[in-house]
Amino acid sequence: MNRNAVYPGTFDPITNGHQDLVRRAASIFDRVIVAIAANPNKAPMFTLETRVDLARRVLGDLSNVDVVGYSGLTVEFAREQGASVVIRGLRAVSDFEFEFQLANMSRHLERDIETVFLTPQEQFTFISSTLVREIAMLGGNVSEFVHPIVEAELKKRRKT
Repeated sequence: MNRNAVYPGTFDPITNGHQDLVRRAASIFDRVIVAIAANPNKAPMFTLETRVDLARRVLGDLSNVDVVGYSGLTVEFAREQGASVVIRGLRAVSDFEFEFQLANMSRHLERDIETVFLTPQEQFTFISSTLVREIAMLGGNVSEFVHPIVEAELKKRRKT
């Protein structure tokens, strides 16, 4: 039986914490689909196409990982992709309440899809895309938090 998982998020931009979770998920599941949400309500810095491109370039060495943009309900997307698992990352206890509600709602909407929580390695627990964007836009060094490809794109964005 194939175990396919979807790891959804905005990934604006993809961070080393995200990358850590994808790499570990890729060792657990047969196929991992990094599902990058259009999510216009969040007013992302990068377009959906750029976020997908960055994630593909950062994760390109993983043969069982696909990166796809999507809109709509995550559980419907997971079903369309043949995934039985949705991966969610938990950085801190403060993430748990929202993620717990989301997992229960997902289960209510689609009983056959399970939510699995993964925690990043300790050195990544404080990294968020929001903080990375803010540091980068203020001219700070984000090299410890993102892949060099993402760092270059953030620097380019700051100059425009």
